[in-house]
Amino acid sequence: MKLHMRPYAREDDYWAIRDFLRGVYLRNGRTEHSWPAARLDWWRWHGIANCGAGGLEGGTFLWETPAGELAAVLNWEDRGYAFLQVDPRSRTQALEEEMLDVAERELVGVGRASGRPFVCVTADDGDALRTDLLTQRGYVRRGDFQQIFRKRDLALPIPEVPLPTGYAVRAMRADDEDRKKRSWASWRAFHPEEPNWKYDGWTWLNSAMRAPMYRRDLDIVAEAPSGEIASFATVWYDDVTRTTYYEPVGTMPEHQRRGLAKAVIVEGMRRSKDLGALFATVGGGGESNPPAEPLYAGLFGKDGISMTGWLKYLDGNP
Repeated sequence: MKLHMRPYAREDDYWAIRDFLRGVYLRNGRTEHSWPAARLDWWRWHGIANCGAGGLEGGTFLWETPAGELAAVLNWEDRGYAFLQVDPRSRTQALEEEMLDVAERELVGVGRASGRPFVCVTADDGDALRTDLLTQRGYVRRGDFQQIFRKRDLALPIPEVPLPTGYAVRAMRADDEDRKKRSWASWRAFHPEEPNWKYDGWTWLNSAMRAPMYRRDLDIVAEAPSGEIASFATVWYDDVTRTTYYEPVGTMPEHQRRGLAKAVIVEGMRRSKDLGALFATVGGGGESNPPAEPLYAGLFGKDGISMTGWLKYLDGNP
């Protein structure tokens, strides 16, 4: 079947891609061979809106059937980082070759340190079609770009997690004061080595919370005895796939190793199961994030889909 490729052109395309990802996710047995729709939302309302990561226009391409149905989507998450979202019913080597051709022409990034043009493509380590194709085209597997996507069946008993004295787990409140605390916790969790003067405020949360799947009752935090937010896990529940996606999860350095991240994740499982979720999913750990490995392997299982970045420099040099 001949597919037609075109660039992202209008707001309706976003919602079509969102529905497409839901269908692909289900056809792939609720496994992350493609993005879940929640990741698309997070990219748009946080990655693009707050971090300037790529953009929909100029960085997203659609392949359609003669009937106008989506068969594949190519998008970047940031310049140089390309993701191939493919309906398994339409997947062929020829299609993926065409998508890589477009990525190497339209989605090129420039290395901050090296100054070299590059493209990095994610592939499931067990996906022979894509990994063979990437190898043939001169891509090199980078273990430091790895994530492991895990899935927990919520029919399994959800563990009880004892909290240290004085800590409490709850959902985010609606007031700005809670947003300020949550933003500061995020800064401390993800920028532990940065000086505090680089912190640029909390209003970025307003955009992230506009994402369609955001629910304040599933934005779980652990409150310290001091009243500050010490740990957090935002849970995105997709009621179409009946699956949750955790992004982000973090704990302030001074509150780590107390079981708080485990507690907020488990509370998210409990609440989303009550809403009808069948599975909880998370990405992280693996070669590129060893500190998260024990937490995610313990709660979601040791096995998962290993997704690794394959890097190619486009200047012809090794």
